[in-house]
Parts: sequence; structure tokens; C-alpha cells
Amino acid sequence: MKILLVEDDEVLIKVLTKILTTQNYIVDVVKDGEMGWTYGSTFEYDLILLDIMLPKLDGISLCKRFRTQGYTVPILLLTAQDNITAKVQGLDAGADDYVVKPFEQVELIARIRALLRRGSNNPFPLLTWGDLLLNPSTCEVTYNGRPLNLTTMEYDLLELLLRQCQHVFSSEELLDRLWSSEDFPSEATVRSHIRRLRHKLVAAGAPHDFIATMHGRGYYLKAPNTEEVSDLSATPPENNSQSVSTIATSRETQSDRPQDLMQPDSQQQYLAFLNETWTRTKPQSLDQMGILLQTVRDLQTNQLTAQQQVQAQQVVHKLAGTLGIFGLTKTMHIARQLEYWLGGREPLQPKHAPLMKTLVTALQQDIDHTTLIQMSQISAGQSPLLLIISSDTEFNQSIVAVAASRGIRIQIAPAADVAQALLTNESVLDGLGEDPDVILMRLPSIPSRSELIDQPNPEISNFWETLQTFAQRYSNLPIVVIGDRGDMGDRLEAMRRGGKLFLVTPTPAEQVIDTVVNLLRDPEIPNKVMILDDDQDWLRTLPTLLKPWGFKVTTLADPQQFWTVLQAVAPDALVLDVNMPQINGFELCQILRSDPHWQRLPVLFLSVLTDSTTQNQAFAVGGDDYLCKPVKGVELANRILRRLQRVRAWAN
Repeated sequence: MKILLVEDDEVLIKVLTKILTTQNYIVDVVKDGEMGWTYGSTFEYDLILLDIMLPKLDGISLCKRFRTQGYTVPILLLTAQDNITAKVQGLDAGADDYVVKPFEQVELIARIRALLRRGSNNPFPLLTWGDLLLNPSTCEVTYNGRPLNLTTMEYDLLELLLRQCQHVFSSEELLDRLWSSEDFPSEATVRSHIRRLRHKLVAAGAPHDFIATMHGRGYYLKAPNTEEVSDLSATPPENNSQSVSTIATSRETQSDRPQDLMQPDSQQQYLAFLNETWTRTKPQSLDQMGILLQTVRDLQTNQLTAQQQVQAQQVVHKLAGTLGIFGLTKTMHIARQLEYWLGGREPLQPKHAPLMKTLVTALQQDIDHTTLIQMSQISAGQSPLLLIISSDTEFNQSIVAVAASRGIRIQIAPAADVAQALLTNESVLDGLGEDPDVILMRLPSIPSRSELIDQPNPEISNFWETLQTFAQRYSNLPIVVIGDRGDMGDRLEAMRRGGKLFLVTPTPAEQVIDTVVNLLRDPEIPNKVMILDDDQDWLRTLPTLLKPWGFKVTTLADPQQFWTVLQAVAPDALVLDVNMPQINGFELCQILRSDPHWQRLPVLFLSVLTDSTTQNQAFAVGGDDYLCKPVKGVELANRILRRLQRVRAWAN
């Protein structure tokens, strides 16, 4: 199948092309929106993978143009903006789905497969034509029970003929559908592949004209005899799939098969590819620091123009996406903070220069010190995120060093700046790229009580207001306050404002991080999770996404088997899709709540539906939480953990 990739980031182009070609997709690449329109409206593609921020024509506008002109090809958006507004804009423009950068490889491939399956004329996983069986999910091909060893192109050619078996394909159409625009193949190439494919089919017992030629028109599959068609149509697709799954077949070389990127060999190959790419990318990233450093210098002297600020924001936006690809999550979040400040509604002022200089310097140092990409970094996005609100550099550095050894990601924000942003912006954490899992707030040094009576300290007042704002806006997040003094007044104020724990300095950094780990991963919390969703590709990714939290995941695609599997598994939490065939998620939840034994089982709904009516209905039938697809593994895991924590707290 053929994919059009519209992306201007060279590094992301290389990585995406590697991932997609590994899965045997044919990829055409263009680097701006206008070229995306030219290619997408001229050639035929099975899917368009589209970045939002593009030169000449942005992704949202390009998506709208495709839809208003009647193009129905599935469109998957790539966005670095992990907020509801960006997602809604993309879906309203006509996109079928979206993935947030940095993305998990398995999730991206699963979403592509789901869109391709949804747009296919043949919804069944098994393609049949007479005695020929082709299983797209395993790339296994048999004729009358005999396996066919096909090259990648031979397999793609046969799959295309099967999926559009009523169509006569000219050589030009086959070249357009199966070869990249960079290959420059000829009609002789098509004839050569057809000849080799026919030879292998005949060797397996197929008639010589199984792939027939209509002179002057092209190639097509000759219809099997009536008895064969009748017998196949009487066999349920499920039975066909079951019988084929027992046949051991292979393509000519192992590398021709779509690879599971989570397998150790594939991981090591992908890691080697990332390190080779990083070697070339790192000098370019350091060169971009010059633009950002000049931005800081101009800001200090109050000479920064609006155009320079926009240019710097574009540079750091692309840089954040690049860093995320390599799993450099901490460094990426620094870039995201820079992007947040550069993209503010108001122009930057000289008073912001110290903060900007700190962030740019930290970004430059992190890039410079990264010489090798580690396997642990690739999946670092799944590890918990601790947001530290503190201007105490020594304290921050001690926490960062220990957190790295515990697998905790750190994001640091100066208290005063975060407080100011919280009071003027609806979502200050957009600058982080994702919500934190725990917040640690360093209480500024407190003057003596006599000084407080004579002159209120604005820094202390600002701290308490920040704490209260965070607690109200992110009520499910635990907030830890650490201060120099632990008297009754400080503790009472912290609890009244929404703090969960209070620590007193000097508390060793190891103890602070241990406190965070205990908040995140209580060993007494049960961890059996059952997930019901009719999207089988999505289900296959979930055990991997939830693995870092130690969940024992049971997945189910058939709602008819819900009650049987529920009783057998006895899960501690249940995740339900809303729209499913025969029985929807709301009905299953009502069935569950009608049984006294299951009335307190946590139920989380996970759906593509974002409207308030659906969400209200989910809570009305007994749901405990509602998440919108797509969802990151860290977000789903944290929602499950919080529900389990509440159940345990209620039981105690």
C-alpha cells in the first residue's frame, strides 16, 4: 500500500520512512503543503500522513482542501500540539485520526492499519480468490494449502489485485500504486514482476491464466469457477482465518516481512539507525542554538522584533519534534517550554530574558552532552513526569540526579513565572507537552514572623496562590510541598491550599524521590485490567503501552464474550469502548452495575467521541472516568492507577 508523507522535518522524514518501509509500505515524501496538494490530487494513495505545521500551506488547510474537493483518502495528522483545541481543529478539518509527537512506533503503525482497514472495500482480514488465500495481518499466502514464497513487491502486487478484483490494472496504474515516485520504474518492470508471480502461482497449482491479460488494457484476476466461489462464500470469514492461521508460510526473506518493532532484534536495528541519524542531526541542532542565543541577546537589549520571535518559535518547535524522536524527553520538554514562551500572545519583554537564557543554555548543554541514544530513551515517554516548581538551583540539581536513577522524568519551572502564567493562561502546562504525574513545590525561604507582620511577603503569597491554582485545576494530581520550616502554620496553609504531603528541608534528595515513587506506584494497588474494544490493532498495542506500570492486561474484542471473560479474569479495573457492534459500552456498563458483586468495579470509558452528551451518558450509566482516543500509555495508566487508589482508600 502507498502512503504520502507530507512533512518538512528532515529527521522525522528519515525516521518515519524507516518505520513505514519496514512495514512494507511504499512512501512518497513532500516537504510543504502545496506539494502535498499536488501529489495528493494527482496520484492515488491509500493514506496521507500529514504534519500540521508546514511551509506554504499548513496541514489543517491542506486537509480542508482535500475534503472540500471530494477526496476521501484517509488522513492521519501528526501534531506536536497535545491539547484539545489542536485535536478538534484537525478532526473538524476532515482528518480521520491524529498522533501526537513524539509518538510510539507501535501506536502509529496500529493507527495506520486501522485507517487502512476502515477504508478498505474488503473489511475481512482474509482475502480469498478461488483456492488462493492471503492474510494481510501475517503476510502469509497459500494456494490450495501450499505456501507461496513471495518477494515484497510480488506480495504487494497480488494483494492489490485481490483487493480490487473487479478492476483491470494498466501498467501505468500499477506503477503509480506500487512504486515510489523516486524509483522511476518502467513498464518492463511491471511485466517482469507479473511473469515471476504467475510462475510461482502455477508452481503451486494455479491455472496459467490465474492472472489474466486484457490486451491493450492491463492485468486482472480471472474469476474462479462457480463451484469454488460458492464454496468460499459459504465459509464464514472467521473459519477461513482460523484455518489459514495453522499454515506455516514465509516470504522469500525475513527482512521482507513487516517487522515487529518491539522485538529485540528490531529494537537494536532501530536503535542503530537512530544513533546513525543522531550523529548527523546533532551538529545541525547545535547550529540552531545560534538563532536562539541571538534571540536572547536581542531580548536583553529590548531589540527583539516580532518577526524574530516568530522565527525563533518555529526553530524551537521543529527542534522539540526532533528531540522527541530520539527519546530525549527531558531535552524536548525544555524546547517545549521555550516554544510556549516564544508563542505567547504578548511579545516577550526584557524581564523575560533571564528565564529565556536559562532555558536556551540548558537546551544547548543537553544537546551537546548527548553523544549516544540509549534504548531506555526510546520509551522514556512512558515514564512518570515530576514537575518541580522551584527557583533553588542547588535543590533542583540534587533532585534531577536522583530522579534519573529511579526512572522519573523531571521538568523544572521557576515559581514566579509559572504563577504568572497560571493566572493569565488557561493551560500553562501546554508548554510541558503533557500533564505531570506529581508536582513538587519548593516553598521560598520564609522571613521571621515579625517581618511578615510588618511587611507581607509577595513571594510567599504568590507561592500559596500558585499551589491553590494547581490544586484546583489538576485536582487528581498529588502535590508535595517542601519548605525550610515545618511549623503548624506552614503545614496548615499547605493543606488548605491543596497540598497532599509536606516535607521539611534538609530532606535528602533520595527521600524526596522515594516519596514521589510511593505516590506513583503503591505496591498494594491491584493491577489486573480488562480492556474491551473492537479495534484489534489498538488492543494489540495496549499491553506494551501499559507494561511499565506492571498491569496484567486482558484484552477482548468480542462484546458477546464480555460476561464470561469478566468472571474468569475478575479484573480490578475495566476499560470499555463506547461504539461496538451488537452491544455498546454503555449497555455493558449497565449490565455490570446491575450485579451487586460488580457495582464498585472501576469503569473507564475510552472512545473517539468527544461530545459532552456522550461523556455525560457515560457517567450516567455508572462510568467512573472518560478518556478520548488517542490516549498516551502514561495517561491511561495514571487514570487507572488513580481509580484503583480511590477504591483502596474507600475499602480502608
